[in-house]
Amino acid sequence: MKYLLMVFYDEKNRNALSEQESQKLMVEALDFDDTLRKSGHFIAAHPLESVQSATTVRVRNGKVTITDGPFAETNEQIGGFLLIEDFGDDTYTRLLERGADEPTLYALAVDTLVALQLAVTTHGPPDLPPYDLESLLAEAALLVDWYAPAALGLPFSGALREEYFAIWRAVLPQAALSCETLVLRDYHVDNLMLLPDRSGVRGCGLLDFQDAVCGPPSYDLVSLLEDARRDVPAELRRIFTERYLAAFPALDRSAFLRSAAILAVQRNCKILGIFTRLWKRDGKPGYLPHIPRIWRLLEQDLGHPALAPIAQWLDRHLPSESRRTPDPRAAE
Repeated sequence: MKYLLMVFYDEKNRNALSEQESQKLMVEALDFDDTLRKSGHFIAAHPLESVQSATTVRVRNGKVTITDGPFAETNEQIGGFLLIEDFGDDTYTRLLERGADEPTLYALAVDTLVALQLAVTTHGPPDLPPYDLESLLAEAALLVDWYAPAALGLPFSGALREEYFAIWRAVLPQAALSCETLVLRDYHVDNLMLLPDRSGVRGCGLLDFQDAVCGPPSYDLVSLLEDARRDVPAELRRIFTERYLAAFPALDRSAFLRSAAILAVQRNCKILGIFTRLWKRDGKPGYLPHIPRIWRLLEQDLGHPALAPIAQWLDRHLPSESRRTPDPRAAE
């Protein structure tokens, strides 16, 4: 179901606002749009022209006439519109909890990802921020800045942090592929919805894509198949990796798998830090039970030869006995 929301305001009062008041109003409006984007309801929005530049269209006796404004007698004007849509409540997560067919849902998710990336191949890369080396490094830093101090009981020294970053600087360029594409960044079951009244890939609704970037095509497949919040069977991961690769026969298979392994480890280092930060800073310990799963995934991907330097650094400074879930009862 789609809804068209009209935005009304008194333009005279709007124009009388101070610059600070006007800026505050704009921030609140943009925050509201972001909330709608994150929930998956946002479709489009657009402001309308000022009444000072408006025109009136009239049809009389079959003849169309256009006259200029402004319209001083108007007390309330339409300032713009929002077009939103309600996808319902059937997220993949809820459907899977109710026993929905897992392979069918994942097949649709992979096909939807393929369709998005093929559209980029046809129309060119999106005008979005690049998912570049510095962005990936900043995310990988969350492991040493948040998880490691909580797990070890003390922060890493500046020298150790720099050593960690230097290794990632050498490894991450190997994740680059010949073409960049749309990267939604959080492409997993919590952000996917089944729309049964639509056929094909249109039946997969997308949520939480407001932080999309332009980067390696392997990233979103990793997000989907190496889910931090639920176990995806290894055989399912293998089948749907092959399904994805079959859609891009020109893609270098070994380069793609190397890219996927590197970005999987980078992503899981980030998530270990984010889930720890949610507990330590935001008082949300509910994400901590996922940490053992994240370490299992991370250790599997560390087996790729390209990640040997990262694996060796972690073995030295975060050995297996320290790869545990922080205790939420621990003192701050």
